[in-house]
Parts: sequence; structure tokens; C-alpha cells
Amino acid sequence: MSKIKEIKEEIAKVVVGQDKMIDALLIGLLCDGHILIEGVPGLAKTTTVNALASSLGLNFKRAQFTPDLLPADIIGAEIYDPKNNSFKIKKGPIFTNLLLADEINRAPAKVQSALLEVMQEKQVTLGDETFKLDPPFFVMATQNPVEQEGVYQLPEAQLDRFMIKIIVGYNTKEEELEIARRISNGNFETIEAVINKEDLFAIKQEIKNIHVDSQIEEYMIELVNATRNPSQYGLKDIEEYIQFGASPRVSIDIFKAVKAMAYLRGKEFVTPLDVAYIIKEIMRHRIVLTYEAEAEGITSDEIIQKVLEAVAIP
Repeated sequence: MSKIKEIKEEIAKVVVGQDKMIDALLIGLLCDGHILIEGVPGLAKTTTVNALASSLGLNFKRAQFTPDLLPADIIGAEIYDPKNNSFKIKKGPIFTNLLLADEINRAPAKVQSALLEVMQEKQVTLGDETFKLDPPFFVMATQNPVEQEGVYQLPEAQLDRFMIKIIVGYNTKEEELEIARRISNGNFETIEAVINKEDLFAIKQEIKNIHVDSQIEEYMIELVNATRNPSQYGLKDIEEYIQFGASPRVSIDIFKAVKAMAYLRGKEFVTPLDVAYIIKEIMRHRIVLTYEAEAEGITSDEIIQKVLEAVAIP
């Protein structure tokens, strides 16, 4: 647990506040899950990811997504070598431990489809060869919700590959004052690597040993099922707003994430509070809403809140 505290202390050198985002990034890292971070510009999304990578001592690469990006710009390509009359492999930025996909929703469909194999199988196919990526590997993607031009909506199949979607809000007035002071005075310390791959694998093993009671497991499955069959839980009023409920990957990811959540809180067992703290981040991007919901301004977070209120807590 002390290693987690050290990571947070290193990130705090350059990031003020945003505790929920930092927790989500750590959960994704510890559970081998990919993370989507959504927020307006200037909320330290990229800075936080950079700080996390620096504190981990892992390989880190950043790719700025643009509408003219090609799959080869991300995964690499076969390049003809005229001197040897042969093709050689040039690996792209995907060959790393942590990939920051900045403004991922700016890339067209071909790039998104190229990412799917990498995110799910953690391997890359170039020509006739398939390359396994060295663990750990996870994608931290950011997207800006306010821009309209040159932006492509991520397909549902890809959204489902993200374990967590975190929505970043503005800092408090006190935090913003501290940020302005630090930047104007140049008071930012250098981030040091406080953890290595061996430490990371050891922490993951400790998380596997976190106890989850069978009643908590059943509770998590009930929450997922309630998004698919809301009328069975007295939620007939939200049924017209849900086109497709949470996918099976949600169940798998909740089971993994709540253990990591309990670990971050220094506990050896999972409570319903751990489930409530992280469930919106795991579910919100995997519930497909109907046109009626969009027309009435109903969000997936509101649907999840209704589900949490309806399903009995063990």
C-alpha cells in the first residue's frame, strides 16, 4: 500500500486535486484495463497521465490523434529496404507499456479498428507477423466533449474495450488558486520513478487476494442485470431509455476493479461502498441509450444511479 501512496505523492507534485481521476488511472493500471478520460481542455488530463507514467518508471509513448492519422502511424508498418531488397518492420508507438492516445475521438474509423486488436488481444499484426506486447500494456485515452469539427464518435465495440471512463470536472476555487500560484512561480518538482515492473506485479498479486463475499458478487451481477431488465427491479420508468444494457465485460471488470478499489483504501475485503464508488466509471460508456433518452437529456449516469437505488444492498 505504501507504494501506491508514493505514486500519489509523486503525481501531487504537478497535479492539484483530481483524486477521482488518479484513482481511476491506478485501478486501470492494476487491473490491466484501458481508460478513457473525458473533459474540457485545461483540466490536467494529459499532465496527470504523464505524471503517472513518470512515477512508474515504465516505457511511455504519446500519440496525438488527428483526422488524417493512418493505422500505420500508430501500430507501425512493413517498409521496403531497397539496399537489401526486402521488407523490414518499423514498429509504431503502440509498442510500449503505457500509450497516451490524446484526443482519441479525432481519429477516423480505420485507426480505431487497428487499435481494437491491440486493446483486446495485446498483440499487433504487421504483414504476416504477429507481435505480442510486453506486459504491462494499457491505453490511456483522452477526448474532448465540446469540439464538433474533425471529431468521430467512438464505436460501441471500442468503447466496450475501455474498462473505465472517467469524466473530469473543474477544480475547486482553492485548488485553482494553488494551480495558478504554482505555475506563475514555476514551483513544480521533478517526478521520480518510485515503482518498477516487479513492484507492480507484486501489487497485482496482493489485489488478487482481496476477499469478496459471495453476497457482494451476487449484488454486482444484480446491478448489471438491472440495466438489461429494469422492469424486473421496479424500474419500468427507465426501460424506454435503455437500448442495450451493460455488456458481459462490465461484470468481469467490476469484479476486478472493486478489489483494486478496496486495496487503494487499505482494506483486505470489498464492501458495497467500493462498488458504488467505481460502478459509474465502469458502466457509463457501455449502456447504449435510446433516442428518447437523448431527446430528454437523460444520461447513463442517471440510469446507473436509479439502478443503485433500486437494487437491494447486501
